[in-house]
Amino acid sequence: MKAVVFHGIGDIRLDDVPEPEIQEPTDAIVRLTASAICGTDLHFVRGTVSGLKPGTILGHEGVGVIEELGPLVRNLEVGDRVIIPSTIACGSCAYCRAGYYAQCDVANPGGNRAGTAFFGGPEANGGFPGLQAEKARVPFAHVGLVKIPDDVTDDQAILMSDIFPTGWFGAELAEVTDGDTVAVFGCGPVGQFAIASAKLMGAGRVLAVDRYEDRLAMARRQGAETIDFEHEDPVRTILDLTRNIGVDRAIDAVGVDAMHAHHGPAGKQAKEKEQKFRQVATLAPDAHPADGQWQPGDAPSQALAWAVAALAKAGTLGIIGVYPPAAEQFPIGEAMNKNLTIKMGNCNHRKYIPHLIELTRAGAIDPVVLLTQVDPIGDAIEAFKTFDRRESGWLKVKLDPQA
Repeated sequence: MKAVVFHGIGDIRLDDVPEPEIQEPTDAIVRLTASAICGTDLHFVRGTVSGLKPGTILGHEGVGVIEELGPLVRNLEVGDRVIIPSTIACGSCAYCRAGYYAQCDVANPGGNRAGTAFFGGPEANGGFPGLQAEKARVPFAHVGLVKIPDDVTDDQAILMSDIFPTGWFGAELAEVTDGDTVAVFGCGPVGQFAIASAKLMGAGRVLAVDRYEDRLAMARRQGAETIDFEHEDPVRTILDLTRNIGVDRAIDAVGVDAMHAHHGPAGKQAKEKEQKFRQVATLAPDAHPADGQWQPGDAPSQALAWAVAALAKAGTLGIIGVYPPAAEQFPIGEAMNKNLTIKMGNCNHRKYIPHLIELTRAGAIDPVVLLTQVDPIGDAIEAFKTFDRRESGWLKVKLDPQA
């Protein structure tokens, strides 16, 4: 079968790989009818998050049809249409039973202290083959697959595999409630769903911070007030918009790979560093890891610094942007002196998907409006390159593994 395979930093290929097989009685084999490219995939390809083993199939977003079931999967049938949650969980341990599927004690072969297990990730996260393929083995299928109602399309469902639940999780972490003023830093796909989720949770105002006009335009179409940090100081603008109070809630939907300040002397240095990094790491077969590897501990995330500064006293920050263990810088002093509450983590996808399905069925939201490109898997490498260049209009890319 065809699959998108990681061979090294800047080097991914569409390869022929063996078809997956049932290995455990709780497994399922799913024929993928939809997959997607995520910004997290770019973290691995660029080398900003390390540890991905060459030969790993990429991708952690999937929708498909069950082709085979292990004997201990009793709640599903061959032929069912299903969403595959990005994170892998056993459904039985104390963490899963409490809804912390991303902290499952069992799913990661590295043991109960090894951290979140997910498809298409580094060995530290289980090293599971990903979902940018024609078929996939899904462990713990009784909890790792969610049936799709007939009135929900694949295009809607693929957005519920990862980015819609993650945006919802970010708004939940930030404790968004009726009337709140919320700032969302980063208007990529997850940020857009954080905006949508904050509004669904009753936010009175949402301020959206980014520098790409197509993303800011999408945020405005959702009713957010936009701030272009290339042309204005985002913290000063937020304070001006809130009568010098700040926002009640902030969501970091960026992470390690982007959103350095690009204005002033410090911004100029950050921009030069990013450009030098991207020259090496942007999907080039001859990329050199030693040259392209960015060290996250070099500087604090600009998005985090802005979020802390923009929050009102006693506000709440939800962090859903991806940060590797090497990221160690944080404005702890300012946060402590403002009595801020800070919550963060990997999304517990399985917890939220059923609710998001029902919101979609009820017409409260149509997630497909954020899907901007659909490509056959044969065009995946070129789609990765275009997505990596952040070309205008490329917000979320669906792959068709069967095309």
